[in-house]
Amino acid sequence: MNPTIRSFVLRQGRLSDAQRRACETLLPKYGVAFTHNLLDLNQIFGRSAPKILEIGFGMGESTAAIAHSHPQNDYLAIEVHTPGVGSLLNQIEKLELTNLRIIQHDAVEVLQHMLPAACLHGVHIFFPDPWPKARHHKRRLIQPALVNRLCEHLMTGGYIHAATDWENYAEQILQVLNQEPRLTNTTADYAPRPEYRPLTKFEQRGLKLGHGVWDLIFAKI
Repeated sequence: MNPTIRSFVLRQGRLSDAQRRACETLLPKYGVAFTHNLLDLNQIFGRSAPKILEIGFGMGESTAAIAHSHPQNDYLAIEVHTPGVGSLLNQIEKLELTNLRIIQHDAVEVLQHMLPAACLHGVHIFFPDPWPKARHHKRRLIQPALVNRLCEHLMTGGYIHAATDWENYAEQILQVLNQEPRLTNTTADYAPRPEYRPLTKFEQRGLKLGHGVWDLIFAKI
């Protein structure tokens, strides 16, 4: 994978006092520093359990809710935007979550340097930046090179679950995932939203306005 490709564009936004305090006081506790060495995920979480990677968690509401509702799994969440990191750190502390850790770094480099082969039971990519203008589609996160890399880290039977509210992006994601020979679609085209993915406030507003949401769930064979 081309190391110059980034999985994000840095738009930091306003950092609240609570988010700043969380990054200063809680990131050392719940964060995992970027390194060029492979991680021992069981050591990080202190147990052997299914490991789920989330790329780009936004403000972290869904991430915290999923981890809270599924204590049997461990969740490694990647995000570069500091307000979102601070927000999720506060939720981890509030909910006393022991099964969620954060890496504040580019996901592409984390995959390249930190994750062992076949270490993941699943990957979540929920509502990535759609880059709606046609000339910007090349900046979209879900591209063949990324999917190929993710398959290296998925164990057999592991899954990739993507969701988007942009139909054009959903069509591209479906095409990219279908083209990866190590993946098979778990349903015909788009999947019903599984119970573990909660509706976000943004998603609920969109659905009331008649906007569509597309979930895609592929398994590694």
